[in-house]
Amino acid sequence: MKTDEAKRILETALLCAREPMSIHGMKKLFADVDANGRQLGIGVGSDTIKLLLEELRHDWRDRGIEIVSLASGWRFQSRPEMKPYLDRISPEKPPKYSRATLETLAIIAYRQPVTRGDIEEIRGVAVNSQTIKMLEDRGWIDVIGHREVVGRPALLGTTKQFLDDLGLASLGGLPPLEAIADAADGRSLEALEAALNDNFDRAAAGAAAEDEQGASQVEVPIHDPQPAAGSVPGQQNNDTNDESN
Repeated sequence: MKTDEAKRILETALLCAREPMSIHGMKKLFADVDANGRQLGIGVGSDTIKLLLEELRHDWRDRGIEIVSLASGWRFQSRPEMKPYLDRISPEKPPKYSRATLETLAIIAYRQPVTRGDIEEIRGVAVNSQTIKMLEDRGWIDVIGHREVVGRPALLGTTKQFLDDLGLASLGGLPPLEAIADAADGRSLEALEAALNDNFDRAAAGAAAEDEQGASQVEVPIHDPQPAAGSVPGQQNNDTNDESN
């Protein structure tokens, strides 16, 4: 298969896909199979596909959308500077998240894996069961194991969907945390909450725009945060008292 044809196929698949495509998924585009489903020939390899993706990224460099690599694969998405215009065709406002929700999510993102007791120890208040459920239902966190202590509490971590919604390829894309002692005034945590809220607002708005015209959510970097002072990760607390949000 000629390079131009392979690139056109790859471009079409990425433009039409509703979810990010992995390299493995892209290889299926070029795999001919027999009547029994067995692959014929070698198809197109991973290295070739990566080269094609870089060529496509270059081809689209001056357009309103771009190709990006995320945690779960590659996709086309609108550039940040296009957001004001896309907002005009997506008048519905995305949901706002409470301070308790954003604090909980920030702790999981930066301290994972953590138990519910760890979160309560860091925040100093009980965690609302509905907060955890909402984050799980949204696809941002999941149980990734259990701590081998009495009661075997569940260990929580963020998901690929969380990274995709923030426009990140890995947790390494999150801004670094400074020393906890420097966050005594709590302003850094507030900045993190504001940044997360803004990112998820934009992600939700992008998803709505995608339903209208096939555009993906906008990638927006978040600012330097710090956790609240006095946090002591790793301690267990099996209490299940809830707080109000």
